[in-house]
Amino acid sequence: MKIAVIGTGYVGLVTGTCFAEVGIDVTCIDIDQKKIDNLHQGILPIYEPGLEEMVTRNVEKGRLHFSTDLTEAIKDCDVAFIAVGTPPGEDGSADLKYVLAVARGIGEHMSSYGVIVTKSTVPVGTAAKVRAEIEKALAKRGTDASAIEFDVASNPEFLKEGAAIDDFLKPDRIVVGIASDRAEEVMRRLYKPFLLNGHPIIFMDIPSAEMTKYAANAMLATKISFMNDVANLCEIMGADVNMVRRGIGSDARIGTKFIYPGIGYGGSCFPKDVKALIKTAQENGYDMQVLRAVEGVNENQKSVLFNKLSQHFGGELRGLKIAVWGLSFKPKTDDMREAPSLVIIEKLLAAGCIVMAYDPVAMPEARHSLGDTITYAKDEFEALIDADALLVVTEWPDFRAPNFEVVGRLMKQKNIFDGRNIYDASELKDIGFVYHCIGIKTDHKEPARA
Repeated sequence: MKIAVIGTGYVGLVTGTCFAEVGIDVTCIDIDQKKIDNLHQGILPIYEPGLEEMVTRNVEKGRLHFSTDLTEAIKDCDVAFIAVGTPPGEDGSADLKYVLAVARGIGEHMSSYGVIVTKSTVPVGTAAKVRAEIEKALAKRGTDASAIEFDVASNPEFLKEGAAIDDFLKPDRIVVGIASDRAEEVMRRLYKPFLLNGHPIIFMDIPSAEMTKYAANAMLATKISFMNDVANLCEIMGADVNMVRRGIGSDARIGTKFIYPGIGYGGSCFPKDVKALIKTAQENGYDMQVLRAVEGVNENQKSVLFNKLSQHFGGELRGLKIAVWGLSFKPKTDDMREAPSLVIIEKLLAAGCIVMAYDPVAMPEARHSLGDTITYAKDEFEALIDADALLVVTEWPDFRAPNFEVVGRLMKQKNIFDGRNIYDASELKDIGFVYHCIGIKTDHKEPARA
């Protein structure tokens, strides 16, 4: 088969590379010439473990190509994936201008039957808009072109940043929205290499497939905000959120995933998709009350760590040096979009703090947002030198078991504010640290995190 993937961002590059990995001929298209030139040189626009090696391998084998030429990529193409960005508008709705621009381009250049697939996260009804744009473009080309048949399908991605390759190659499920038997046959053939190990493919109508992606992300965001709400109440009531988490997580109906307390979710999906689903409901006369609360809890949670720091120092933060471990919204990615670290650092700077931060991967990306307003350390220990407090913001493996004797010697004051509950409070107290975490009273002697 021959496929095209339009858009070489996170979703598009992972999608195209993983299809090439199973032997499919893939051309990844982007309008950004510099990005394409970099990809030809093996320079990737994103960080994802294992992706660089996989891209190099498939380029060398002649299965993965990069181009700005949509015309050649669409010619005789079996499947074309639209994987461009859908940034949120000011009102929270998904901006479809890039998706629809690609649809017009496909209609201007396609020469034979193909399945046009929306891979980007798009609101319900987008596939119909994509079809309309393609039909208009074909009609403008004349009678011969307007006779070209095509199908539109929805194939939402369920990739976790930091584990995207495994998620694609070993999917929990593959969701495909189709409107014809012919499209189903093409998509089933395309995904056959991924079904050999029993991974399920679920065919459904297109609106249901479009809604599935939003509903999945909204559910996960809800679990996170619910657990953070519970954690905040635990602190007030003197309960231990880690014990509560274990207690409810043992119920198979709830499960253990996405019930860790913390400082809020971020990234490219959850914030954007929750807002978009709320907006879609509003446009259709319905109020997503639960999701509005989820969003509100999450925004408040991003300030919890700063509030603990401020309370500890009696609001007198000016001139204090604060070490920040972790900048990306989660480990194993350089993604800074909607990262809690941005909110925390903004508050620290506004309070007059001096901030030195370290992240194993995300510091180059962080500079785009933070510039030179903070200092970037060469490693986690340099960030601690003469620090009045350490804020653990992202739970990178590098931070999970540091030498606390070294940590204590480097810091001016031995204060740790742990936004991810990765340390043992009893251990730290015994060696002279003041330790604050999420969902446990600071005077409560809690056990280590499971």
